[in-house]
Amino acid sequence: MLNLVLKTLEQTVSTMILVFLMLFITGLMTEMGVFQRISYLAKPLVSISRLPAISASTFVISLGSALAANTMIARMKNEGHLSERQAFLSAILNSVPVYFRELFTYQLAFVIPVLGIFVGGVYALVAVSTGLIKLILVLILGRAYLMGDSMPSLELAEPQERKSLINSAIKSLRGQGRIFLRIAALYFIMTFLVLYLSEGGILQSLDVLPLAHLFSVPPETVIPLTIYVASPKAGITLLGPMIQNGDISESKALIVLMLGSLFMLPVYSIRSLMPNYTSVFGMRLGLSLVAISTGISVLVRLLVLVALLMATG
Repeated sequence: MLNLVLKTLEQTVSTMILVFLMLFITGLMTEMGVFQRISYLAKPLVSISRLPAISASTFVISLGSALAANTMIARMKNEGHLSERQAFLSAILNSVPVYFRELFTYQLAFVIPVLGIFVGGVYALVAVSTGLIKLILVLILGRAYLMGDSMPSLELAEPQERKSLINSAIKSLRGQGRIFLRIAALYFIMTFLVLYLSEGGILQSLDVLPLAHLFSVPPETVIPLTIYVASPKAGITLLGPMIQNGDISESKALIVLMLGSLFMLPVYSIRSLMPNYTSVFGMRLGLSLVAISTGISVLVRLLVLVALLMATG
């Protein structure tokens, strides 16, 4: 148990240092009115979705760090500048840029060269489609449910007198202290829980073999499929040569990838998304965000899997 606690601390400390820095920097930039000057970049999106202007600022931040953007959203919600609906949709919006960033850093750089243009391209298209669906969902739900959620927002205020760097830094530290302590405590608890489940083999107990038989996946792909659930990069690396050598057809390879994703995504959400979202937004809102985000990703891949099965007969 002591080793588990130490391992939890090891994983928590580095992340919480980043969270503290992001909280401080975003708080400092907010106090100095920096975001008020760059939020115009995303104003068309938030205007269509009826989100407040602060959401444009956090969306711009999420282009570099979704964690930084979400900590800012949590702070604005706690200070009464955002309603729960606005915070929820803003957080979903903040998760969109990562899909397009990974198109260049992951899909084009790794997936397509390994899997080939067709299989890798479809795989990348599925990932980008997930981001687009999230964006469309925010636009639709925002227009449908945010009419009555108008609240005072820092971003809508008239520009104030420029504050000194020192005063802004002090105010940022004071404003972020309480939310940081809550985030750190919840992140530690959730990380400990996930590690405990992993140590007990619960998260690794998913058996993909029965489903592999159900979906008529070739026996030789069971190992790449199983490895993909634990590590998508490793699974893709094993699957690539099989496609190139003709050991598996491109359609079967896509079935393996989609099927593996149905197992991998929930495990990834429990390991990574749940500690991050619940520590920043609290248990209720955090778990709702994890459920919606994971549900959309799983649904997209399930639909693609069904289409592939129908096409291959």
